[in-house]
Amino acid sequence: MKVIVVGAGVVGTMHAWHAVERGHEVVHIEREAEARGASLRNFGQIWVSGRAGGEELETALRARELWEGIGARVPGLGFRAIGSLTPVRNELELAVAEAALARPDAAARGYKLLTAAEARAVNPALRGTFEAALWCERDAAVEPRTAQLALREALLATGKYTFLPNREVRDVSGAEGMANAAVRDDRGEVHSGDVVVLCTGAALGGLVREIAGDIPVRRVRLQMMQTDPLGEPLTTSVADADSFRYYPAYASEALDALNAGQAQDPTAAAHRMQLLMVQRLDGGLTIGDTHEYEHPFAFDTLEDPYEHLTRVVESFLGRPLPKVRRRWAGVYAQCTDTSRVVHRQKVREGVWLVTGPGGRGMTCSPAVAETTANELGW
Repeated sequence: MKVIVVGAGVVGTMHAWHAVERGHEVVHIEREAEARGASLRNFGQIWVSGRAGGEELETALRARELWEGIGARVPGLGFRAIGSLTPVRNELELAVAEAALARPDAAARGYKLLTAAEARAVNPALRGTFEAALWCERDAAVEPRTAQLALREALLATGKYTFLPNREVRDVSGAEGMANAAVRDDRGEVHSGDVVVLCTGAALGGLVREIAGDIPVRRVRLQMMQTDPLGEPLTTSVADADSFRYYPAYASEALDALNAGQAQDPTAAAHRMQLLMVQRLDGGLTIGDTHEYEHPFAFDTLEDPYEHLTRVVESFLGRPLPKVRRRWAGVYAQCTDTSRVVHRQKVREGVWLVTGPGGRGMTCSPAVAETTANELGW
């Protein structure tokens, strides 16, 4: 079988990976020299802890297993089974963590409630003031800026993979005389195969609208930053209690009480913020993030969210944040029904559109692509 994959972000690259793993030939087309979208502009977290129970958690756990296996074969991914800590500072926040521990799937997530001393033993960089911390053993991390490059290098070594950058797909068809499906790029070249998988990320207009119409997927904008090296290991990912408000795993009466009894910081509330933080292999910290849903998106980045994140991080670290090296904004595609893991749609004979994983793209992409491969009978 010959598979045409359009889009070289993490979702598209994982579709190419599974196709090659199953012995198929892949032609991978990317409109830029390499992917530049949400697949690079994220934390690199394999984030199991906050996922909704059921399909979303099952997908994340399967993806976590796949990431670890692929990481063992492709060291350039920088896979680390580091887990995460969410420090809590008062009884309201602690009650939400305790409610999470009572979930029937708590053990699958690796949840454990640690005292402040136990949390500092796990992550000595957390010298600030907090009462306890929710530990999630199953969380992990990869390097988002280089993961696709490392996967592509491994794919090229198989001899079954062709990468065609700087080509924008203009048409998709299943014309008579070709194989089941074909794409035409902006150089006028036609690439035919048995199946086409469109992994277009947040590019929802143009060709996608033409062949699929208005799909139940929206675009979400975020702001993030990265610092100079911390100078010591941050041995886990770190979140704050605002993540309880954001992730569905923490829905409970205790969360209702937190929302009613503890107002979110005004800046955090205005920008729909939570703290997530991961240390990169070079020692720097990736820190975020905000969420913007209303169009048109701003074209600039705002300082207030960065100042809020700096205050929160410094309160956990008990020390000044290293100099911020980079700030950026990104846009990802999210299903409007946020309980859906991904939007997977047959748009023409032999042509499938896979998009809309939202903030789950880096976490869930290996399992999303595996499901596509299984459903299409690769």
